[in-house]
Amino acid sequence: MAIISVISVNIIAPLITCFEMGFSFSTWAAALRTMPFIWLAVVACVLATYLPAEWATGRILDNDDSYNAHILTNILVTVCMMSVILTIVAPWIATGGISMEPIEHFFFRWPRNFAISLFVEALIAQPLARAAMNKLHAALDSRCGASPESVA
Repeated sequence: MAIISVISVNIIAPLITCFEMGFSFSTWAAALRTMPFIWLAVVACVLATYLPAEWATGRILDNDDSYNAHILTNILVTVCMMSVILTIVAPWIATGGISMEPIEHFFFRWPRNFAISLFVEALIAQPLARAAMNKLHAALDSRCGASPESVA
């Protein structure tokens, strides 16, 4: 979760902020100042949406569907849920106050935020995190003397 959330927040938050406020160094710097707080909100959203996303994935797919189908569907459901929440909550965090503005502009912003988030999650963050976990497990297996054939 740490790898995915750090990658996602460092790409998605500045990108969405730049689409909102214009692409400039000052916009990027403003996004950097709020990213630790956005990251905490992302972690909270991941924890809050984990079980509902697992449930929805189980309702959409059968147990005998492929691993990749389960991963992709789970990413799709999770990103959908999180993008709905963060389209409203992230501007509140960035501005330091609660207003109706994110709710009023929700249907304009959410599709763009969802598309950016899905792209980053499916093609950048999740594959990098899985590769890192595979390397970690391979290193742990080599330390323990387990061969890949005995594990499989």
